[in-house]
Amino acid sequence: MIPNGLCIGLDVDIDKFPQHLRGNINAIVEFNKEIIASTREYASAYKANSAFYEQYGVEGVKALYETRKLVGSHYFILDAKRGDIGNTSRAYAIAAFNDMGADALTVSPYMGEDSVKPFLNFPNKCVYVLALTSNAGSSDFQRLSVGGEPLYKKVIQTAMQWERVSELGFVVGAMHPSEMRELRGEFPDVPFLIPGIGAQGGDVQQLVRANYKGPALFNASRSILYSGNGSDFAEKARNEAKKIWDELKIA
Repeated sequence: MIPNGLCIGLDVDIDKFPQHLRGNINAIVEFNKEIIASTREYASAYKANSAFYEQYGVEGVKALYETRKLVGSHYFILDAKRGDIGNTSRAYAIAAFNDMGADALTVSPYMGEDSVKPFLNFPNKCVYVLALTSNAGSSDFQRLSVGGEPLYKKVIQTAMQWERVSELGFVVGAMHPSEMRELRGEFPDVPFLIPGIGAQGGDVQQLVRANYKGPALFNASRSILYSGNGSDFAEKARNEAKKIWDELKIA
């Protein structure tokens, strides 16, 4: 079952690590271990964007796999935004779900049903399809009118008709509370992955009200990971995670 609540993004940047770990590729696992241990009480899930590990080459990829082990039984989302022709997508899916053991994966729907379908054939896994993202360029395509509906809504409407054994959810960015309210009204029981709270400026309580208590994971990354830069960085991360967790409960 897909959890609800706070999702912590493990988007590592060794140049932002606390002073005693800064710039050390070999410290990625140690950093994540401390973050996960200190925030586990408040996190419903952890999300790792693969690019932040791949940028460090082989050692970074090894650290990603070790991070998956550290997350353990907590829900783990691999944020890789995959999507390609069918056989390629199947290979991506096998790597994410069977090899790494991710519970969920983000995918791009741009190439259509046959590029997403291979991801939907894995029971007890979740596929989060990009719908309306938080970045400034999202309006270039995602808001284009298609048959009288914005493309992001058309994506959700269309994807909901696809055959699947996997769970299906959608990425809806935190910077769009009014659109989220409308989408939640039309899709009350569909899981949303909501990135953009914390450093990106998404207002937690406004978003929770817009979400109508529907199933959702609210993701914060930098505001938690880099809330402290000293030896007490894990404690600072815990405090920030608790603050957001409290807001999610109160809102």
